Amino acid sequence: MTTPPIPTLTLNNGLEMPQLGFGVFQVPDDETTDAVSSALEAGYRSIDTAAIYGNEVGVGRAIAQSGLPRDELFVTSKVWVDDHGYDAALRAYDQSLVRLGLDRLDLFLIHWPTPARDTYAETWRALERLYSDGRVGAIGVSNFEPEHLARIIGDTGIVPAVNQVELHPALQNRAVVAANESRGILTEAWSPLAQGAVLGEAAIVAIAERHGKTPAQVVLRWHLQQGRVVIPKSVTPARIAANLDVFDFVLSPEELAAIDLLERDGRTGPHPAQFNG
Repeated sequence: MTTPPIPTLTLNNGLEMPQLGFGVFQVPDDETTDAVSSALEAGYRSIDTAAIYGNEVGVGRAIAQSGLPRDELFVTSKVWVDDHGYDAALRAYDQSLVRLGLDRLDLFLIHWPTPARDTYAETWRALERLYSDGRVGAIGVSNFEPEHLARIIGDTGIVPAVNQVELHPALQNRAVVAANESRGILTEAWSPLAQGAVLGEAAIVAIAERHGKTPAQVVLRWHLQQGRVVIPKSVTPARIAANLDVFDFVLSPEELAAIDLLERDGRTGPHPAQFNG
């Protein structure tokens, strides 16, 4: 299969990151290898996992079995809150590499700030050490609010390359996106389809019918046209492939605005309760 033309975005350290990747949140390890293999066969080259997901081994197995050159892949993982702290975070990185069967990651994130523990700034220093030692391509954060970003940047002067947050038409996280943009931090959306909760919205369905696309493809296109990285998840090969088929149409400014308005109208209801994506 010919790899589709997935665009890349340039991180604030110059590293290129595929704008559309594959997420494995909530995928059991014994299903992860098949899911990631399907994604790689479909043309994905960016895979997002995390220590707490318990499926880094399955991701690594799929990468090894793919036979793809390592430099064609972009692999992200995250340090969980139980491994916050300077030394613990350094060990956690090494342990993720062992489980993945890799010698480096392209992107390593602090999974949650967990401010009550007051350890995320120290953890950020560990990630900065990994980066300065050339052991990781880029470092970033996940689920950080503007005040958490201000704290780590103020303490170290090192700006995260990425802030991965829950973001979809029902929860657009505008204050976080604005804080990211003002600092040159790329916004990456987890749960980009709200676990399907927004796909029945009349505005999205109408746009999909107009373009001959599915509602999921329309929502992914909405993310992409606003300059975000997006990491949809599926274990169904047909949906995995369909989520990649979003580069042959363009939403108009009016269509983008109609989706933007869904959160303001409140018609999408509450966003899914999840600990992360």
